[in-house]
Amino acid sequence: MNKQEICSVFRKLAIEAGGKIMEIYSRDDFEVKSKSDDSPVTIADETADAHIFAGLRAAFPDAAIVTEEQSDTHSFKGNTFFIVDPLDGTKEFVHRRGDFTVNIALVEEGMPTLGVVYAPAKQRLFITDENGKSFEELGDHDPNTVGEMKPMAVSKPDESALIVVASKSHLTQETKDYIAKYNVADSASAGSSLKFCLVATGEADIYPRVGRTMEWDTAAGQAVLQGAGGEVVRYDNHQPLTYGKPIFENPYFIAFAPGITLQEA
Repeated sequence: MNKQEICSVFRKLAIEAGGKIMEIYSRDDFEVKSKSDDSPVTIADETADAHIFAGLRAAFPDAAIVTEEQSDTHSFKGNTFFIVDPLDGTKEFVHRRGDFTVNIALVEEGMPTLGVVYAPAKQRLFITDENGKSFEELGDHDPNTVGEMKPMAVSKPDESALIVVASKSHLTQETKDYIAKYNVADSASAGSSLKFCLVATGEADIYPRVGRTMEWDTAAGQAVLQGAGGEVVRYDNHQPLTYGKPIFENPYFIAFAPGITLQEA
């Protein structure tokens, strides 16, 4: 597969899916259903998923695709595949907080290498190029016209005054206890994969996640962060967070800008 084409398709599909999500977001009311794990799902999740899946299948008919909203894709076993979360941060969407994203990534040999994270309500788009370098696209985010691409780079962290970002909807006591091990000057909260992107842009230094996530929640954000010079490691042993795991479930992890001395779990 041509990586430049992959990035172009990712971008277009994410923006188009974001437009469909915002049409539903602007309605006075929409149905919220519960999945088997009690997490919420809406017509926006399903509409965005159908659009992205169809677009990827049309462009790359032989590629393996894993997507949150289609359980039949979760039986795939391998380490090279596309992975999609069509609406990450459904709770933020339902509560109209704006911190939700469209996530599409390519995993190669167990590592996310290309990805796009689009936050339509925030009008922010983060994407890797074909070389895996990360950019924030400025402008109107027209699906057919690429705007100004601003290169992204992580911060040079000051360990005496770190900026931490954590989950809005899933901030556990374990996460709070772990954050307390660092010298924190400021903290921010964000929903969805935006937390990875805030580290990637240098708006935060570290994002610890001591709570359950799935690979579709993290792959695109990890690709963007890595393309900006950041790292994502397991919480328990500080080894790289890899993909293609059983049932696509992640261990706890830490996303950070290099230069931080990671504390033990």
